[in-house]
Amino acid sequence: MRQSAYRWHDFYLGLVMEQGKSTKDVKGKTREGETPLRLNTDAIVDGGFNRSSDEDSVMESERRVGIIQLELPLTTSVKGRRTKGVTAKGIPVTRSMVWHAYKKVRKNKGSGGVDGKSLKTYSENLEDNLYKLWNRLTSGSYFPKAVKQVSIPKKDGSQRKLGIPTIDDRIAQQVIKDYLESRFEKEFHNNSYGYRPLKSAHQALEQVRQNVRKRDWVIDMDIKGFFDEVSHELLVKALKRHVSEKWVLMYIERWLESPIETESKKLIYRQGQGTPQGGVISPLLANLFLHYVFDKWLELTYPNLMFVRYADDIIVHCNTKEESEEVLASIKGRMSACHLRLHEGKTKIVFCKKFNMRSVSKTVKFDFLGFSFQPRPSATRSGRMFLGYDCAISQSSKNKIIAEIKSTKFQRWTNRSIEEIAEFFNSKIQGWINYYGKFRKHKLNSLFRIFEGRLIEWARRRYKRLGRSYIKASKWFYRFKKNNVKLFVHWERGFINA
Repeated sequence: MRQSAYRWHDFYLGLVMEQGKSTKDVKGKTREGETPLRLNTDAIVDGGFNRSSDEDSVMESERRVGIIQLELPLTTSVKGRRTKGVTAKGIPVTRSMVWHAYKKVRKNKGSGGVDGKSLKTYSENLEDNLYKLWNRLTSGSYFPKAVKQVSIPKKDGSQRKLGIPTIDDRIAQQVIKDYLESRFEKEFHNNSYGYRPLKSAHQALEQVRQNVRKRDWVIDMDIKGFFDEVSHELLVKALKRHVSEKWVLMYIERWLESPIETESKKLIYRQGQGTPQGGVISPLLANLFLHYVFDKWLELTYPNLMFVRYADDIIVHCNTKEESEEVLASIKGRMSACHLRLHEGKTKIVFCKKFNMRSVSKTVKFDFLGFSFQPRPSATRSGRMFLGYDCAISQSSKNKIIAEIKSTKFQRWTNRSIEEIAEFFNSKIQGWINYYGKFRKHKLNSLFRIFEGRLIEWARRRYKRLGRSYIKASKWFYRFKKNNVKLFVHWERGFINA
């Protein structure tokens, strides 16, 4: 128990507060020129650990006297005795860095890795787990475990392989990501939007909308198995241009080389390529890799071209069909030189057909980030209609949402009230509207008609007085909707007549 207490002391010592010239003990008595020696167990920022009944609250201490933060020398335990002497470890990973990384991992949720530890299980012994991780990170003795492989279906029917690191590995990756991100952000191209702070998918879509008004041709690129084929050699070469710290490079190389554990418990070792799609640091590494493989190269080779990249989804805007074909051939050569391949079946040249333009290509539509860009009726500010080229929710995104609605089979929930159904769906509906309703919101009406059709079927099954009549159930539903417009999010957001 004493040794565990010393671990607590070691990990959270950076949170001890120095109190001016006069301080107060836990009973409120002033002691001149001293710093309180005891640690309150709720001094762990907002970790929420319980404190013993005789301990004072940190907030109560703060209200009594002004405080500033103090960095004290570390202590270690030898045979149960507390000894002083160590002031820092070889690698500058602080306890605060580990704690803030844990909070981000906890916020993002997710399942456990190969060790079977979930976030809930991990938090049950949080102080020891974080102490061990911090101790190993600072001493260089941290080695990641294998990455758990899981498969999820893709919209084309194939399987996407995701890699799920353990909670420890996710926290460690978050520490390094936080350490490097601001440094890399200064280098990244303005037209790169994926997984970057203060950048979003909506911003990328808005930029494409503006670009298609200025350029008539688009190269819609898809990199085949990008996360599985990233060259470790080229990635480390790019890292060394910006990272001089050997300990950072050491940990990143360990993550790149960590094996994959398949669903059959077989270990697969990487052969100098690939980074787990699902790792915390993988998007940052992918952005750095494509920054040199594509962004900088295109800027130097074709300075007049416009492009938008969101992770490995890339749109290039050209003036003519001939220019598009030339640029695409050049891009294929560049990708091949960097050990990547374009997906031949998904990469295509698209004509952005608008008003007063004769169609010179059968391909006039492309999908990007869940939206379809294609010729659409548009209106000027004065109300005059014309044929424009714009985006709205794609059919594949609609099908995915419809499949999710149908999979719940909520029309059979006759033991639940409509309020409970609203509580279950409102967060999902809010997400659909927030993302897909950004452009041409009215295109969501067809989704909500399907959803409400199932609500009517639920009413027909639940209420015997309706006699299982669809017409009577419909009349009841529309009366109810009119009187309860704030029950479902989409009614409140203007989809009342969907």
